[in-house]
Amino acid sequence: MSSTSKQEYMDQAEEAILHTYQRFPVVLDRGEGVYLYDTDGKKYLDFAAGIAVCGLGYHYPGFDEALKAQTEKLLHVSNLFYHVPAVHAAQKLKKVSGMDRVFFTNSGTEAIEGAIKLARKYAYLKDGKNDHEIIAMNHSFHGRSMGALSVTGNEKYQKPFRPMIGGVVFADFNDLDSVKAKINEKTCAIIMETIQGEGGIYPASETFLKDVRKLCDAHDILLILDEIQCGMGRTGAMFCWQNYGVKPDIMTVAKALGGGVPVGAFLCTEKAAAMGAGDHGTTYGGNPFVCAAADKVLDIFEQDHILEHVREVGAYLDARLEELSAQYDCITAHRGMGLMQGLELNIAPQTVINRALQQGLILISAGTNVLRFVPPLIITNDHVDEMIEKLKRCFSANLG
Repeated sequence: MSSTSKQEYMDQAEEAILHTYQRFPVVLDRGEGVYLYDTDGKKYLDFAAGIAVCGLGYHYPGFDEALKAQTEKLLHVSNLFYHVPAVHAAQKLKKVSGMDRVFFTNSGTEAIEGAIKLARKYAYLKDGKNDHEIIAMNHSFHGRSMGALSVTGNEKYQKPFRPMIGGVVFADFNDLDSVKAKINEKTCAIIMETIQGEGGIYPASETFLKDVRKLCDAHDILLILDEIQCGMGRTGAMFCWQNYGVKPDIMTVAKALGGGVPVGAFLCTEKAAAMGAGDHGTTYGGNPFVCAAADKVLDIFEQDHILEHVREVGAYLDARLEELSAQYDCITAHRGMGLMQGLELNIAPQTVINRALQQGLILISAGTNVLRFVPPLIITNDHVDEMIEKLKRCFSANLG
């Protein structure tokens, strides 16, 4: 155990690190399975998974060994050369997605940036013009860089950093008429999350997604689906759009792709593969280390039947949250899919989250009034029961 106290660590962080996060008063030290431990040795059941990143929890059998083996071979080479981990990871991503081309990035935000560029290049090659528009969704979240922020439909995130990049208009999620009203001869792409995550855990309706796909086909518009949070098995399919039978032209993925290692990607069909040499690049993206991580994650998904497990335990989590919703007046709605669930509250989620930490349970919020549940995909029904019992104690503490 370190001689440095928790408070000393937090004070040092506040002094040295830019204040862009309201951090919880916890200094996490290690993880095992679906549990985290702080520097004082306190144990927490993790129902946040690093915001849906640690899909396989912590120290999943074989994962650490794959990373260690790659560190002994090669961490990085530039993208001017081929290397085996990228080839393996790309082939496996193609197989599970049915897409044709892969570009590896460092993050989900960078994947969105690439998707935007790809859509604009596709349109440029058609007519040689630079006045194309992208339709994005209100209450969406796609990232913090200027391009990703420009397609994020949230005033709070955009306002301090305007002007945004041009050529972006906003429609209402799950409202087809709203989308139709924004389409014109300049429209080159429609971008949306298959499930709006930060906006409050709102899944796309099946009719909406299918009708948007039809609109895109009719007008030669590219459909971009953001699967950064809802992809990689979280809903019981490898990618959430596969639950709907609606294939995008471009998709983005990150978070759980690397099992905790920072790697993302944008994928596209051959039709949308408009970029050529010099159109896009990345120094670190797709290096041997991160691709070895993604390669191993994809192997584990297949060999250990992760999707089947998510479907089973996801149904159980859904049922238990539904029971909870009927029990407490402070819960006003329940929605989600698989292991991406949300409880809408008429009280401040932060109050519940803080009490959950005291109970040894890690939860996070979404939107302004939603408790978000995005645990490691390897949780069991027993872990769900443990979480529910801890959460009941939080709700019963004079909250409603």
